[in-house]
Amino acid sequence: YLLDKSEKYDPRDVERLQQDDKWVDSFLIWRHDVVDDTLKMIDESFQWRKEYTVNDLSESVLPKWLFESGVLFLHGYDKEGYKLFWFRVKHHTKDSKQQLEKKKLVAFWLEHYAKRDHGKPLTVVFDMAETGISHIDLDFVRFIVSCFTDYYPNFLTKIVIFEMPWIMNAAFKIVKGWLGPEAISLLKFTNKNDVQEYISGEYLPPHMGGTDSFKYSYPPLVDDDFQTPLCENGPITSEDEHESKEEIDVDTKEAGELNEEQNLNQKKVNSIEQTSKSEETDKTEIKTKNAKKALTTFKGPLLHISPAEELYFGSKETGEKKCLIVLTNVTKNIVAFKVRTTAPEKYRVKPSNSSCEPGTSLDIIVSLHGGFAASLQDRFLIMAAEMEQSSGAGVPELTQFWKEVPRTKVMEHRLRCHVVESSKPSSLTLKENTLNIPAKTNEDLHIQLTHLLQINKRLQEQIDRCLWFQQLSVGVLLLSVTVVAFCFYLA
Repeated sequence: YLLDKSEKYDPRDVERLQQDDKWVDSFLIWRHDVVDDTLKMIDESFQWRKEYTVNDLSESVLPKWLFESGVLFLHGYDKEGYKLFWFRVKHHTKDSKQQLEKKKLVAFWLEHYAKRDHGKPLTVVFDMAETGISHIDLDFVRFIVSCFTDYYPNFLTKIVIFEMPWIMNAAFKIVKGWLGPEAISLLKFTNKNDVQEYISGEYLPPHMGGTDSFKYSYPPLVDDDFQTPLCENGPITSEDEHESKEEIDVDTKEAGELNEEQNLNQKKVNSIEQTSKSEETDKTEIKTKNAKKALTTFKGPLLHISPAEELYFGSKETGEKKCLIVLTNVTKNIVAFKVRTTAPEKYRVKPSNSSCEPGTSLDIIVSLHGGFAASLQDRFLIMAAEMEQSSGAGVPELTQFWKEVPRTKVMEHRLRCHVVESSKPSSLTLKENTLNIPAKTNEDLHIQLTHLLQINKRLQEQIDRCLWFQQLSVGVLLLSVTVVAFCFYLA
């Protein structure tokens, strides 16, 4: 393929294919490990990527009105923690002159997300509320579907179709034909009563029965739902001299769990010194817990971040409500950083806006408020940028710095939340490490699980065929016995 069609491919895609095993694996999984089919898909995907100049698509390349229309955007997560890719059908009108640019907008969003979240699967939402015949554009719908089936392997979890008008039933029968028998199971037809089976109300707009007050606007580009500005998410010890009575009680209770006898004689913790000691104890405890889990480190150009992908919180039963993020400055300058989250009402982050000296490490404590529980939809964003040695690192200097720093010089890294239901995963991780076997990351497990599910599906289809053949055989046998009995009766 490379020798025959090298001029039809973007060299950057070829280079990535030769270096990125996970990308190759995703093509193989999507084509059930059939090598010829996989090669064919890679060939078609690479030609399409060059035709649409996918690697060079950016906000500056595409017309501004495309983004302003609000037809396509990324926002929120489904109940399984997958990102939602929205297609607001009522804002789309069929126009052959604009079709190519609109298709490039689809490619832009998919590539933008694939590069940012390393190919994590998406859930597509076709919001068809208030739509009619003028909004039907089967060619555009087919393009969106083909992006997932032919060009972005293992990238689709499901397609949620909300309130499809009856007049479009015939059109979506055609769409089912494009999807193929396996992908048809990914279609989820919903209305206001059952859409929350797949997406919780916090990420659904009011017209879909949800409570999400998000309203799409451009500019800026939708920034993955991360809240800004983000403070310490609660009483801020570093900025206020005194903590609230409620916060003091919580800190006292946590310290009491560590040393009950000592705290029986203490009523409240008021001094900053005592608070810092409590935080150091928390860090030690969290480091002990996370030593088993933070097996990987993200090595960025400015900061090394551990853990690399997930923050492990306990369920209500396990009770773990704190995690530790370790930042290591690998530059020769001071690095300023900020932490954002998609759920600021749940989490307290200390510190959330500070700086890290050259060659040093800094601990960030992420803790849940009392009654809240972590969920798979929650995300954290760490932003970092180099500061000049002459500039200060106080609160006013940092505030001014973030106003002036160009976006191109900001390093961004995202972390997901993982809820541990029991202590079994930790013991399994320990067992793997004691045997010097590298622990599998969440992505590896996801790939293996997807592969097992596909094998299971094929076995289920074979069993169904066998059962059908068995039932047919029994029916023919009974019919034959009946005919023979009837013949004997006549005789």
